[in-house]
Amino acid sequence: MKRRNFLTAAFGAGLIAPLGAKRAGATVENPLAMQTTYGHNLITLPLDQITMSEEEWRARLTEEEFAVLREDETERPFTSLLNEEKRTGTFICAGCELPLYRSETKFDSGTGWPSFTEAIKGAVGTMPDRKLIFLVRTEVHCGRCQGHQGHVLSDGPPPFGNRHCINGDALHFALDTA
Repeated sequence: MKRRNFLTAAFGAGLIAPLGAKRAGATVENPLAMQTTYGHNLITLPLDQITMSEEEWRARLTEEEFAVLREDETERPFTSLLNEEKRTGTFICAGCELPLYRSETKFDSGTGWPSFTEAIKGAVGTMPDRKLIFLVRTEVHCGRCQGHQGHVLSDGPPPFGNRHCINGDALHFALDTA
């Protein structure tokens, strides 16, 4: 079973379906909407699932973004401009623009990928990744479009000890304006 099909089935049955799927001409209120500080305002972000055909995703994303987000590829280390991003803001999903990580949680892990100590609460989902025979990793996906982001590893700094190792091609950066 393809990972994308598994995610859709698992999330659809247990988490995303109760939140309400997109319906033509309807706005679905999400009782479990995520709240986050974006800039200086508290906003509520609906986590309605976004589904598109492969053709629609290809039209929306760059070739590199599509490879990472939709085909679970990994960009080469030290190639993302976001490695050097030091301004205050929010790292958002390149697929659906859901805020995923605040700049205050970013750190230089020396691995060549943007790294964060934690995601914005409720913004990402995880699942076991068994692609490597000798190692089970924790894969990170966007909570709205299920786009592959990267992995969570347990070699991060205190106090959490986690390192969200995220593909720069899976993210865009939104600068705080206020």
